[in-house]
Amino acid sequence: MQAVRHFQGPCLIIASPGSGKTTVITHRTRYLIEECGVNPSNILVITFTKAAASEMKERFNHLTRNQGYPVSFGTFHAIFFRILKYAYRYDASSIAREDQRVQYIRELIDKEQMEIEDENEFISSILAEISAVKGEMIKLDYYYSKNCPEEVFKRLYDGYEDRMRRANLIDFDDMMVMCYELFAQRKDILQAWQKKYQYILIDEFQDINKVQYEIVKMLAAPENNLFIVGDDDQSIYRFRGAKPEIMLGFEKDYPGTNKIILNVNYRCCRPIVEAADRLIRCNKVRFPKDIAMMKQTGKPVVTKRWETPQDETLGIVKEIQDYLAGGYQMTDIAVLFRTSLEPRLLIEKCMEYNIPFRMKDSLPNLYNHWIAQNILNYIRIASGSRERGRVLQIINRPNRYISRDSMEMPVVSWEEMKSFYQDKGWMVERIEQLEYDLKMIGKMAPTAAVNYIRKAVGYDEYLKDYAEFRRMKPEELYEVADQLQESAAGFKTFEEWTAHIKEYGEQLALQAQQREASVDGITLMTMHASKGLEFKVVYILDANEGITPHQKAVLDADVEEERRMFYVAMTRAKERLHVYYVKERYGKRQDVSRFVGEYINQEV
Repeated sequence: MQAVRHFQGPCLIIASPGSGKTTVITHRTRYLIEECGVNPSNILVITFTKAAASEMKERFNHLTRNQGYPVSFGTFHAIFFRILKYAYRYDASSIAREDQRVQYIRELIDKEQMEIEDENEFISSILAEISAVKGEMIKLDYYYSKNCPEEVFKRLYDGYEDRMRRANLIDFDDMMVMCYELFAQRKDILQAWQKKYQYILIDEFQDINKVQYEIVKMLAAPENNLFIVGDDDQSIYRFRGAKPEIMLGFEKDYPGTNKIILNVNYRCCRPIVEAADRLIRCNKVRFPKDIAMMKQTGKPVVTKRWETPQDETLGIVKEIQDYLAGGYQMTDIAVLFRTSLEPRLLIEKCMEYNIPFRMKDSLPNLYNHWIAQNILNYIRIASGSRERGRVLQIINRPNRYISRDSMEMPVVSWEEMKSFYQDKGWMVERIEQLEYDLKMIGKMAPTAAVNYIRKAVGYDEYLKDYAEFRRMKPEELYEVADQLQESAAGFKTFEEWTAHIKEYGEQLALQAQQREASVDGITLMTMHASKGLEFKVVYILDANEGITPHQKAVLDADVEEERRMFYVAMTRAKERLHVYYVKERYGKRQDVSRFVGEYINQEV
């Protein structure tokens, strides 16, 4: 009630998980109109996603018995684009489509003659970096790229901007930057919008970036009727440029802010709230808070170690069957994981035991990954295929310096290739070595073949060099090869394995089709995707070091973000929470995640 009845001046609402923040925003909006006499068209409610904006609007309309109050609900992008539309006569055709942006970067990569293996992933990473540079208002000269050498990134950035300008297009980040510049240069336009939006409410404030915040500050002046709602402990989008520090510094920017902590969790039972609270208190950069809970009883958190991932996934499937037999619905149960590579074994087990599942994210198919395709092509060629396309995929991975010109025909002949290099004895030797390797691979069981390609042929060395160019840890690439090797271990022949790969691909395709339809099934999703949702029963898969916190997390700020993600995952569970980890994977010992020790409050 304190939060709902805040009238004027800046207000900071810190809303812990399950504490009813959407309820607070909708009720305060109604309170401003019906109790304080504020004109509804002077109220702006900003959220981060289109779905959240329409849900908020729906709940507000329901609350006000569909009076049709003209409150503005929208995302940052929608609001800022509306402002630009009036100033510059933009329309929807001025916004670059995602496929156009991808195409521009692809053309620039070709122009640079870059040998990129994971082109789609690389392009989306570069676009995310361009977005971060604009969102953080960073000067390009001071920017250190995470994906490629600086001079390359600078050329890609400048080339992309040039293409966009020539096509008279803007992207979502340009909307922010241009809106900021418009307000900074045209005080008259700024004043008109300040008059229009006298009361501003912002949801999920922990996810705001620098340029968004700068615009909001300008828009809210001089009255500063800014009502911001968020949870610094649930800020998990740093990779998209979110800056939880902005929320933490809000009271410095606005002295005299009315700060209210919504500290009652209405969602989770007592043991879950207490465990999650012990975990998140290990973060240094946060608002201190004491969480209370409505549900005072409940079953303790189940923390369990399994010998192998196979044991873990079989255990989960068996326990889910027990829950279903005990009266739980499929929609009550979710399995959460840190990265989209993890749930492959679980999906295979669900298929085997006929447990329907639905996925919020479109999960990548391991077998379509470029690393898997390279290794599978080695095996296909060892089994007799000589298609030029396949040979081209593997011939210089690792680099043998063999030219495309030595393979003119659609079907490749090793003899013709050797005669092409007949005056270069060392090249002929390389081709003969490849022939020998392929002969060996052809005689092996699938898992031995994968191992031979990685170690004897030298594919792992090739991955190491590639990781260095892409500024990645080689372990990130080895993980894909390890997964493939683990999959191969379940099959005696290539034929059996190929049949399984085909069936798995069909199942993922079916899932993609069903994603829009509300199919009954247990939910499988990443920790990121689970934010804002709740389930009676939650499993956290693979709580091991290197997975959560992820091996990419090097800096303290990265580890704190990973801890927040684990906290978000834990607080999705209303009644039962299972946290599982494995003793070994790919034949190597695995350490339990430090987060497990933190929430059970002892060394692990």
